[in-house]
Amino acid sequence: MQTDEYYGNERREMLPFVPAEARRILDVGCGRGSFGAALKERLSSAEVWGIEMNSTAATEARQVLDEILSGDALEVLAELPTAHFDCIVLNDVLEHVPQPEELITLARSRLGPEGRIVASIPNVRYFFNVVDLACFGRWDYTDEGILDRTHLRFFTRSTILRLFAEGGFSVERIEGINPTGSLKFSIANLLSLGRFSEMRYLQYAVVARRTGED
Repeated sequence: MQTDEYYGNERREMLPFVPAEARRILDVGCGRGSFGAALKERLSSAEVWGIEMNSTAATEARQVLDEILSGDALEVLAELPTAHFDCIVLNDVLEHVPQPEELITLARSRLGPEGRIVASIPNVRYFFNVVDLACFGRWDYTDEGILDRTHLRFFTRSTILRLFAEGGFSVERIEGINPTGSLKFSIANLLSLGRFSEMRYLQYAVVARRTGED
């Protein structure tokens, strides 16, 4: 069961990844609208819509965003006009759907010719996750985090890149976010001559530009 904090997380670390020129933005899985509200504060002329399945969170989001659509992301996206948005935000969404490829493809058709997807995606190669599996044989689901029990798909940096490439996008930017400050990780990475560098990050932030014609 997701906590109130889950639906109210502002995710301010993702704000700089949203293109400053975006004027029509769709936040998929917008929760209570905290991220979208911060976006409207940062980009004063932007119109921010949200999609949210949780009805309670959607009701709260209506107080701060321009338009809220309640329901399953794939079903709602299918009803939206094509080429309508400059940016679609997928913060911690793709891991929750059985076919993220389908969601990416549908989102692409709702973007304008130069539209972007901005996404935050958990990194299953995160150091402590790998240690638990490799050293202790543990893969324990939790209420939140990388092994959130509602996660259906898992990603690494390379599979993220492939997902967007196959979905008709060019990844302009991919950066690890929310790094561990663990001394154990630093020592392991040093001893491996940097081979564990990708394991530092809890998530990846992605900016992907729509390419080609439909």
